[in-house]
Amino acid sequence: MATQELTQENFESVIEGNDIVIIDFWAPWCGPCRGFAPVFEQTSDKHADIVFAKVNTEEQPGLAQAFGIRAIPTLMVFREKVILFSNPGAMPAGQFDTFVEQVKSVDMTKVHAEIAARESAESSAGN
Repeated sequence: MATQELTQENFESVIEGNDIVIIDFWAPWCGPCRGFAPVFEQTSDKHADIVFAKVNTEEQPGLAQAFGIRAIPTLMVFREKVILFSNPGAMPAGQFDTFVEQVKSVDMTKVHAEIAARESAESSAGN
């Protein structure tokens, strides 16, 4: 599956409408970004059940700013609308394949329970 270009206009609908979205924040002038692009594309071909998307930080500075992107490439993973991972740096192909499998195996019931517990504790502390 080809990677999808994310913009300010389609970002929310892509995140809302898909279970897993892996995003590569990149720029055309970035050497490591260009080096990682084929790895990202090849991995996307292996996982039709995941949306692989790219945000060109030069064309979408508002998205980069909204997510605090300070270095590129930065990988970000949304699963069930929750950010599971955000980290600068590219990965070699084997490591990225393993990473994608780990993302798929995350117990989201546990993640949502942890978020609910944290929000409950924060609201209790604020009263």
